[in-house]
Amino acid sequence: MKEKDLNYIAGLEKAIKKKYGSEAVENPAKHWDEEKEKDYIQQLEDFVQKQKKFEQEHDVTNVDGVLVSHKLLNKEGILICSQCSAKLKTINDNIYFTKFDCCEKCHIKYIEGREKRWLDGWRPKNVTKSS
Repeated sequence: MKEKDLNYIAGLEKAIKKKYGSEAVENPAKHWDEEKEKDYIQQLEDFVQKQKKFEQEHDVTNVDGVLVSHKLLNKEGILICSQCSAKLKTINDNIYFTKFDCCEKCHIKYIEGREKRWLDGWRPKNVTKSS
């Protein structure tokens, strides 16, 4: 359309109104007032707060090519492997301790390839304690 054809626009609006109802051709601002504006802004602020909280809770770190949540890595009070009594020193130790309650060395020695048996309750006998 090179020029505005008002008859065409009016006919189009009339057809839309007939098919979808009168609300389809009304200006959306017609039903908007100060109370709805305040409610919308409050909802927006709540959403932003929830988004920030979610991002903080689900903040992840790349550990050897694996994304790990900070919640899993921040276990300050637990620093000793339950199998060999070695101190947990690396991030990998923390990861294995969170899931299997042992350090990385014990995971490699006792669990790797036998995860189901370990999770079912099996534990090795006569484990040499590290100092």
